[in-house]
Formats: sequence, C-alpha cells, structure tokens
Amino acid sequence: MISAIVLSLIGILFIFSAGTYWGNVHYDGQTPFYLKQAIYFIIALIICAAIMNWEFLQQPKVWKIFYIISLGLLVAVLIPGIGIVRNGSQSWIGIGPLTIQPAEIAKVTTIIYISALLTERKSYERIVQVKHFLILILPAALIMLQPDFGAVFILVVVVLIILFIAQYPLRLYVVLITLGIGGLAGLIIAAPYRLKRIEAFINPWADPLGSGFQAVQSLFAIGPAGLFGHGLLKSRQKYLYLPEPQNDFIFAIILEEIGLVGGMGLLLIFACFLILGYRLALQCKHVFHFYAICGLTTMIAVQAALNIGVVINLLPVTGVTLPFISYGGTSLVVVWVTVALILNFSYERRKE
Repeated sequence: MISAIVLSLIGILFIFSAGTYWGNVHYDGQTPFYLKQAIYFIIALIICAAIMNWEFLQQPKVWKIFYIISLGLLVAVLIPGIGIVRNGSQSWIGIGPLTIQPAEIAKVTTIIYISALLTERKSYERIVQVKHFLILILPAALIMLQPDFGAVFILVVVVLIILFIAQYPLRLYVVLITLGIGGLAGLIIAAPYRLKRIEAFINPWADPLGSGFQAVQSLFAIGPAGLFGHGLLKSRQKYLYLPEPQNDFIFAIILEEIGLVGGMGLLLIFACFLILGYRLALQCKHVFHFYAICGLTTMIAVQAALNIGVVINLLPVTGVTLPFISYGGTSLVVVWVTVALILNFSYERRKE
C-alpha cells in the first residue's frame, strides 16, 4: 500500500511537470492534467478501501461472472456508436463525462478467473488445459480487434507465468510460443503500421520525423540528463518536442529531470511492490489466492517493464501506460483496484 501510494504521488508530481505546458497549449481553459489525476487518485483510494474488504470476492465462482461481463464489454466497445476511437484504436466506452477501457478490466478478470480454475483437481488434464487456453484466447482476440497489442502482450505473458508457477507441462509452452510467433507474423502482415514500428525500433533515426519520432525525442530527453538530470521541473522535451509527455513516455521526462539515479530509485519502488506482493502470495493459505496475487502483482510488473522498455528504446512502441505514474483515470483506477484485490486475497494474513 505504501509503495503504491508513493508511486501515485510521484505520478501526480511528474504529470504536473510534464503535462502543464502541453495542456495549456492544446487544452487551454480545461482542468489541468495533474488536478484531474489527483481527483482520480482520491476516487481510486476510496474504491480500494471498499474492495479490499469485500469478502465475497475471495470466492472463485464469483470471477466467472466478472469474466463474462468483461467479455461483454469487449464486444460492446467494438460496436459503432458505443466504442470511442482514439489514436486509431477503438478501445474506450463513454459513460457521460467518463470513459472506461474494457481491455484493462478484462486483463484483471481473466487472470483471476484462470487462477480460480487452477484450484480444480483436474487442472492438469488435457481437456482442462484446452479450456484454460480458450479462456485466454477469447479476450485476447477481442482486444486485438480494437487493436491493443500492448494489453494482449501483458495478458498472455502474465497467464503463461501463472501456468508456469502451476507447473504446467513444458510442451504446452512450446506449442503456445509457436502459435504466438505465427500469430505475431500474421498481425504484422495484416497491419503494416506494426512493421513500421518494428523498423522504427531497429533504427529510429531512419525516419526521425515519422515512425521514429517518439523514440528519437525520448532518447533526446534521456541522453543529456546524465546521473542527476537537469533538475525537477526543468525538462526541455516537454515543450512540444515529446508528444503528450504526461502519458506513455512520462518516464523519459522523469529521467530527464532527475537522471539515472532518480530513475533507478523509481525502479526500486516498483521492485519493492513486486517483492512484497509475492511475499503476500507465499503467505496465503488458499491456492486460489496464491495464484491470483502472483498474477496481479506480475501484471503490474510486466506492464511497468514494457513501458520502460519502450521509453529507453529496448522494445518497439506499444502504447502501454506506466502503472501509477502515467496520466489516465481508467489506468489509475484499475491499477488501484488491482492493489485492492491483492490486499483482499491476503485478508487472512492481514487478519492474523
């Protein structure tokens, strides 16, 4: 809880630094990004305080219902007039002034539902393994139709890690990796812009004003910053060089302002969150709670690693937010719901 609160407060601080000028230029007169994020943070804490004490969520059967609801939302977001298109992806549903991103909800429900199924005695039989595979494929396929490759990647990787912890046969991974490589090749062929992203990742300088623009501007932010950065609030790239710096590339602004040392400190807080999450999992008495906490903690860690890998140009651009840090109401609330569920599933440990 403490590490999550610290990360969220750091996020509000750097959203203030990174997004204020961008917001003044592009959204003059509207509520500043940092103020919205602070409001989202308060809402998220209230929701977290409620969810962490709902004991019915500890029952595996409940999550089948939530999984089905999340599939319904993934279908609804694809319907014209219901789904909202942003930056080429139809990934949001508008509810009055609010928007929700069903893919974020589906990641959580799928991970927990599969964790619940792993408690069954027959979870190692082949027919049950096929069932687990279908439960993963259904939301992944619907999310890819939006498209949102980053969310699919996180979901698949986390589920495979859970299955590995559950000691699934290694031959299963050979099959899944083979299918994954084939599917990735098919996705690249179906959407040429993904091939451009890979080309930009390999050599962003080949098209520095086009497909490689974000990667180049991110490196311009990170490169000159050195060990200690230019100083808090003294970023240069936030002045319309790096597009929407308060979102996916906020880690570049963090490195630019507080340098490598500050960036490593932030990674240390994420590491504390990961280690303490796994520690809670190991103290659980129920197998379902163990798998669920492992999966939810890993989900946040994988998402953070993916975002940071993109920012420092170790991975192609995927459009994944940095948990707790990046601007966005749905992203922040969902990640705090995840924290609440981790604490909920560790209820017996907290009770002791």
